[in-house]
Amino acid sequence: MRDTLTLRRPDDWHLHLRDGAMLRAVLPETTRHFARAIVMPNLVPPVVTGADAAAYRARIMAALPEGTDFTPLMTLYLTEETDPEDVAAAHASGLVTAVKLYPAGATTNSASGVRDFDRVRGVLEKMAEIGLPLCVHGEVTDPAVDIFDRESVFIDRVLDPVRRATPGLRVIMEHITTANGVEYVRAHDRDLGATITTHHLIINRNHILVGGIKPHYYCLPVAKREEHRLALRAAATSGDARFFLGTDSAPHIDPLKESACGCAGCFTATNTLSILAHVFEQEQALDHLEAFTSLNGPAFYRLPPNEARTTLSKGDAVSYPGKIDTDDGPVTVFDPGFALHWRVT
Repeated sequence: MRDTLTLRRPDDWHLHLRDGAMLRAVLPETTRHFARAIVMPNLVPPVVTGADAAAYRARIMAALPEGTDFTPLMTLYLTEETDPEDVAAAHASGLVTAVKLYPAGATTNSASGVRDFDRVRGVLEKMAEIGLPLCVHGEVTDPAVDIFDRESVFIDRVLDPVRRATPGLRVIMEHITTANGVEYVRAHDRDLGATITTHHLIINRNHILVGGIKPHYYCLPVAKREEHRLALRAAATSGDARFFLGTDSAPHIDPLKESACGCAGCFTATNTLSILAHVFEQEQALDHLEAFTSLNGPAFYRLPPNEARTTLSKGDAVSYPGKIDTDDGPVTVFDPGFALHWRVT
């Protein structure tokens, strides 16, 4: 039985680092195992302009543990007032790697997102022209649409029309949660990829609700039926270059998670690689783990894979902290519900 595995050092193509005390506390949990990460821009206020992105990147770099080799890949938050020329300039300078689309009201700190997609058409056309990818939170916010259907409805109502209207626009469907999302990606072999989170490979909606509400399993997009989780596992472990890791690791302090109106997000940065090795071994796909964590993402973003290597070894149960302390309060680390035996060595 295989007990060691060596990969090119992984990247995280969807990450929340927050700011201030939270940034300083959670950043080492990512830099320990990942060389690069696409950093989400949904701060308060959001990272809208190139100047905002430069300032946020400076704060991230100042918070890096000494001796850390880590590159934050910055994104801009798309609003209806976003200036296409500012986006193009930020991209040309090498500062910005992608632009993030949040439908207004879809998730944490998304109030500044897009309501009228005609008002961002100029930005999207400029992005297609210069080859800048669009990261998409793919859910409609129509209150008439059931929360478990919001991803599939978004594909039909928004994503497919936007892509048809903007030829050449490179799109990442972030944190897909449904078989519908998997099927849509597989039906298109150009300019479309998808990230899959660690936690959506582990939990379905029963894990959140059966036996009592589990606030640390609540995320957006919310976990769906078991059939969708299995479709995600099949896609992630397939080796298909259109699917790659984006943890969507999203820290919130416990009082904000464990409340009458708890925040959405699972914090998985600490133990993601151990969990993924477990999943890929279960699926008899350890040979595809490197593609998912280290090769497919760079290929889509037209970046070289990392030269450094990471080795995982299988042995006794892995120990990891149940919580990360911050100056604002504790953050609970995602618990997969089973023992982990793969560790980064």
